[in-house]
Parts: sequence; C-alpha cells; structure tokens
Amino acid sequence: MSSKRFRHFVAALGALLASATFAIAALPKTEPDPDTGPLAGQFLVAAPEIDDPRFYHAVILMVRHDKSGAFGIIINHPVGERPLAGLLKALGQDATGVTGKVRLYAGGPVQPWIGFIVHSPDYHRDGTIDIDGHVAMTASPEVLRDIGLNKGPQKRLVAFGYAGWGAGQLEGELAQGAWFTEPEDPKLVFDEDPAKVWDEAVARRTYPL
Repeated sequence: MSSKRFRHFVAALGALLASATFAIAALPKTEPDPDTGPLAGQFLVAAPEIDDPRFYHAVILMVRHDKSGAFGIIINHPVGERPLAGLLKALGQDATGVTGKVRLYAGGPVQPWIGFIVHSPDYHRDGTIDIDGHVAMTASPEVLRDIGLNKGPQKRLVAFGYAGWGAGQLEGELAQGAWFTEPEDPKLVFDEDPAKVWDEAVARRTYPL
C-alpha cells in the first residue's frame, strides 16, 4: 500500500473528527472493561504487508483481550490539532480559563465518533481504566478541562475510535502474520513524533519480519 493512500485516509478522518468531538461525552457504558488477557497492556504492531489504510504501520495499545474478543487504541495515527477550549465548547462544557491545544488521533475504525484519552497513571477519576500500571484510559470531557487548567495527567493522547476484534478474530490474524506483539512502552505511547513510533517498534523485534 502506498503512503499516499494512507495520507488520503488520514485526511478523511481528520474531516470526520472535526465534527465528531461532541461524542466523547457520550461513551457507552457498555464499552468492554479491561481484562488480564494475554495481550492486555501489550503493543500490537502491524506487519509491513498489511494492505489496509486503517492499519497502515499501526501500533495499537491493547486495552482488553479475552475469549470474547479484543479492544485497543492506535497510538500513532495523528489527524490534526484542536484548541482545548474549542473542544470543550463543542461538548457543551465550561471552557473558562482553559488554554492550549491537543493533538487528535485516529484510534481505530470502530465508532470513530467516540473519544478516548490514554494517559499516564498519575491521573485518575471515575471511569478511569488502569491498563497495566504504566498507562491508563479515561473517556470524559472533564479530563480535557483538567488538561487545559494544568491539572490533568502529565502525559496524554486523545483518540477517536478504536480497533476491535470478535472472538477468535485477532488470534487468526496473528497466526497469519498480520501482526506481532511486544511489551507496551509509555515512551512510545506518548512520543512527540508519532511518525517514528512504528519504525521504533519494528526495530525492537527480536526476529525477522
């Protein structure tokens, strides 16, 4: 797959997210809880041969993996920046005193209008999911306000959508060589240069692709 095709996909996602930010306040309470399955807290890294712009050079932070399926957030597909105050106003929230911008990421192709905030574990509120002790995840506009008031997590990544698999689906893709796994590293999750995250993840692999 060409990088041009991927850039076109990212541009389309950016246009979608520009009008979808309100949905972060409406995260369904039925969203799967984390699990201590074998891949929870691991990176799922796309093989170079994946011919799908949604997962081109994707590095996915796995949040849940059990017999019912798997759920993760792509951490290296940025789609643009938005002012925090503007995001909060779009959510119908008070933006008084809020400053700064936040980079938005395409977290995956499933429900791309729903927002998730992956962050360092120094921050916790109702609904926060502790993924592995090194990173956590929350879906609430209150996190955005706290970030804009310098009271939020030290590290954060705001993503829309997620990557999801049904029962046995991810196991089949792993068996076909579409992905490889490695331990999660907060330095890559919150890297300021997401363009190099996939290359670094691949370089850490201990056997040939």
